[in-house]
Amino acid sequence: MSHASIVFSVLAIPFIAGCSLLTPVPEQDPPQTYYHAPVVDAASGTPVSLPQLAERLADQDVVVIGEYHGHQGAHLLQSRLQAHLYRHRPDQVLTMEQFDVDQQPVLDQYLNGEIGEEELIADAGAWPNYQHAYRPLVEFARHRNLPVIAANAPAGIVRCVGRNGTDYLDSLPEEHKRFLPESPFAGNEAYREKFLGVMGGRHGSADDERMQNTYNAQLLRDNTMASRILEARESHPGHQVIHLTGTFHSEERLGTVASLLQREPGLSVTVISPVFMGQPAGQHGRELPVANNRRKGDYLYFLLPLPEEYRDEERGREAMMEQFRNAPKTTCK
Repeated sequence: MSHASIVFSVLAIPFIAGCSLLTPVPEQDPPQTYYHAPVVDAASGTPVSLPQLAERLADQDVVVIGEYHGHQGAHLLQSRLQAHLYRHRPDQVLTMEQFDVDQQPVLDQYLNGEIGEEELIADAGAWPNYQHAYRPLVEFARHRNLPVIAANAPAGIVRCVGRNGTDYLDSLPEEHKRFLPESPFAGNEAYREKFLGVMGGRHGSADDERMQNTYNAQLLRDNTMASRILEARESHPGHQVIHLTGTFHSEERLGTVASLLQREPGLSVTVISPVFMGQPAGQHGRELPVANNRRKGDYLYFLLPLPEEYRDEERGREAMMEQFRNAPKTTCK
């Protein structure tokens, strides 16, 4: 080997090593901190890095990222995936469960630089965790002039449907009805059984009227979000929609996703769903539980479970009642 070849080989070693260090490697181990969220292809069980995932999803019409509200790992994954998808498809729309459709004018004011962030939070009724959970996603879109769509049904209308039933919508003035989708209570039996199975165990019989009203309020949210996603696609042809929502609205392709596909069957939709590891922080060495969770999404991401909020049941009940007492007053008249 010539002297020049030896020198080149020596110089190339750190360059090659550096390239390998820059190449994203899928996380194969369970999450070790609350910011870790390894991703797996649900069908094959193989780990996927976020750049790889974004490349696979580049041609999808809608990417639905389910979340456990308030989990740092979920929100970090959403923000990182948003940026990776943008590299493949700069024509992007962000639709959010976290803002109600009637607050779109306030959201637009913020995106247009007419009001500040604290004004957005106060005037649009932003969720209490907006700044640490959703600010990164909204700011990514704002600085690139990307649309951000308020997708959820108006909270007051949802509460009144849950309280008074579906006939409540008939009493609404026309200016309020314009926020609602066609077929606001469309659903399917699989979703109904899942919802009533979960909520019935917490709040009484799945057969009582109150529980049926609660389910219909859930359907109103799902159908409103689905219609807003389709409106976003119509207003912004060729754009990829990234939709953020609580995982119950999307996992197993039920809820919002089912409504979306009922309304536009030819749509390509990918669902990314979170799974709790079921182990406390600090315990390592367990495999990612893919097999029992495959149905939840096309891709799964794994999170450490959140700490218990209350071990004193009475104190937990009192805290919940305090939240109800402090909830916005809705007259439903």
